[in-house]
Amino acid sequence: MQAIAALDPGRDKCGLAVLHGDGHTLWQQVIATATLVAQVAALQEQYGFTVLVSGNGTTSKKAAVALQQALPALQIEIRDEYRTTELAREYYWQAHPPTGWHRFIPLGLQVPPVPVDDFAAVILGRRYLQQQGRLASDLPAVPEKLAPRR
Repeated sequence: MQAIAALDPGRDKCGLAVLHGDGHTLWQQVIATATLVAQVAALQEQYGFTVLVSGNGTTSKKAAVALQQALPALQIEIRDEYRTTELAREYYWQAHPPTGWHRFIPLGLQVPPVPVDDFAAVILGRRYLQQQGRLASDLPAVPEKLAPRR
């Protein structure tokens, strides 16, 4: 299965991920927005993806225009990114469980020590693959919307 890229665009930094066609993460990182086009071009050369799934938040239109001008063959799919940051925090803690005395503090009260934009990109990519019916069975389903907070 062909890889896809996923982007959580932002004003100063972006979450960028490359996923296998079944949703397993091949690469993920938080990058400076100024390096977005060069980074996507380098990753496209390395992984051969033709689809980039982008969130519709901050500066998404500007990022899409810049990417489309530089990489006209890249198909950009825009998706709703509502509350992906909250879900990305959960993904972060699953990947990096707290240690020491931090493990006794409820995760809802903790803030990850690094930006989680790359995890938000993974979520966007997995949602896209899930909608396509291509998400691997060993990966958990990604909710489209989180339940409202009470």
